[in-house]
Amino acid sequence: MKKLFLRILYLLRDRNFLKIIHITENIVSKVLSLALIIVIFVALIELTVTLFADIRQTEPVGFFNKTLLEIFGLFLNILIALELLENITAYLRKHIVQLELVLTTALIALARKIIIFDPKLYDKTDLISLGFTTLAISASYGLVRYLNLKNRN
Repeated sequence: MKKLFLRILYLLRDRNFLKIIHITENIVSKVLSLALIIVIFVALIELTVTLFADIRQTEPVGFFNKTLLEIFGLFLNILIALELLENITAYLRKHIVQLELVLTTALIALARKIIIFDPKLYDKTDLISLGFTTLAISASYGLVRYLNLKNRN
């Protein structure tokens, strides 16, 4: 019992504990990457099936059974998932969260929300809040990008 207690104390020393945290972060990041790859392929299959199903059906109303906005939403979902995968990959490479990538992902997600925004389902204030959020994240992105470029020179 004493050996176990001493072993635990050894593992809880700052240097050893930080090593355990680092290993845990790597494992979790890799599992998240694998799960995200599966999600991307499932979304890609869903998009492909939806497109082929809509192309085969001919209706007098239009070419696509689903609205184009829904199809664009599926495309943007895949783009967002790819950006998230890029965020995780960048973290695994450098072991830091790259703020510029995170803000890019947020902007794509906001663009998706604005593109598929249905004014019949939401208030005008929801669209206004999306606009302000877009301005804030765009300003943040611009500032981070400027500082990154300034630090590289």
